[in-house]
Amino acid sequence: QVQLVESGGGSVQAGGSLRLSCAASGDTGSFYCMCWFRQAPGKERERVATIYGRSDSTAYADSVKGRFTCSRDNAKNTLYLQMNSLKPDDTAMYYCAAGDLRACTLGTGLPYWGQGTQVTVSS
Repeated sequence: QVQLVESGGGSVQAGGSLRLSCAASGDTGSFYCMCWFRQAPGKERERVATIYGRSDSTAYADSVKGRFTCSRDNAKNTLYLQMNSLKPDDTAMYYCAAGDLRACTLGTGLPYWGQGTQVTVSS
């Protein structure tokens, strides 16, 4: 059984930094990608970062490009999201997710999700 557990959220002032972690356990070998999503109250869920397969290639939403960096430590089965130059608009619940090729390509239907970690950025 796959389990994803996020940590590292918190409150920070605009311009600050946070690093989120997502510890994965179970059949992680089935993952084609791992992603970070976020959702703020009243807003649609947004995929902000994706890291793919064995290549570790990454993709980012325009809203975070240049400020967020997604990486992973395969030895620890942990996904990270380094968030710099945070803005109040980054305030949201952040989730990590994982899935197969089709789900990763579409950005929907990913079967594995963590419980989320809250990020609050004050101005």
